Amino acid sequence: MAATARTSAATQNCNCSLLNLSRVTHHSSISRQFINYPLQSFSKGVRLGKLVSEQIKAVNGGKTLNTSPWDEKPFVILPNRKKVYLDEQDVVTILDPPKELTPFDPSYNPASYLWKKISDIPEERRHRLLYLLNPRLVKAAWWAAGGRYDDAKLAKLSSSSLLSGDSNTQTGDDNAVSLEFWNCRKSGGQMPVALIGGFKKALFHKDGRVYGRLIGESLLSRIATSFKPLYFTVKEVAQVMPTEEPCDLAYDFGNGLLDRHDIPEGFPKPEKHPWPFNDQVVIYIRHLGPGVMVGQAWQEGVALEQVPKKLCKEVLMVKDYFSASQGDQ
Repeated sequence: MAATARTSAATQNCNCSLLNLSRVTHHSSISRQFINYPLQSFSKGVRLGKLVSEQIKAVNGGKTLNTSPWDEKPFVILPNRKKVYLDEQDVVTILDPPKELTPFDPSYNPASYLWKKISDIPEERRHRLLYLLNPRLVKAAWWAAGGRYDDAKLAKLSSSSLLSGDSNTQTGDDNAVSLEFWNCRKSGGQMPVALIGGFKKALFHKDGRVYGRLIGESLLSRIATSFKPLYFTVKEVAQVMPTEEPCDLAYDFGNGLLDRHDIPEGFPKPEKHPWPFNDQVVIYIRHLGPGVMVGQAWQEGVALEQVPKKLCKEVLMVKDYFSASQGDQ
């Protein structure tokens, strides 16, 4: 009972809402907080843990800097000169809390904490989540985002101003083409999907409807998605069809033959989708935080007797705040 009480108290007083530490106000509190973060999400695991331990004295000695808007949040500079931001580590900790600090309160909703912590990360740094969160944590993000549907207020929030309609309100023209670009990362999947690790997503609004396009990241995939563009229609749906799990949206690829008038200037002419995207592929979306989504890609099959299967592991999507509304990618 005493241990449970200590754990419950710990979830209320920390920077990441999970650790029993006071708010970061000086160098020593930064080092105490950082040493409690789970380091298994980093590629060098234990070695990084040793580096952090060795760096505590340096941090207390004044190794933190605040020289730009990016640096308004506390960070640690490791001996290898790598900068680690604590607000980004808050997200990791919520997705993968240490066993001894896992909240027992049944009212605890990780989706609420995730939304707040992602909003704390400056827009210019949110793209770092694409490389900070490994496939296991992205899967955990999909699960955690499901908690939004238990909170009526949280369920109404959107990761995208274009999807929420704010972009059209700003322009005042519902017929104008609005564009948003997103960077995406996935892992796993069968050929040829397995060859694609990272890609871009373009969302565009035309005549009251929202469409999108996947754009390859590598030179070869960029060329391929230029000759055979992967267009989709954005639909509001309540469930992932194969699993009946709740979701916010579906990217329905259909046959790819959108109306040419709905395509932004400079984008390639719609063509029939290549396999497997011509086999009723749908990406189901959950809003995770401002400018961050997580999705599941399913190949549901045109044939009625076909059993739906996942195309790959969960997909993390982060809005590209630097991309201009450019044409062909």
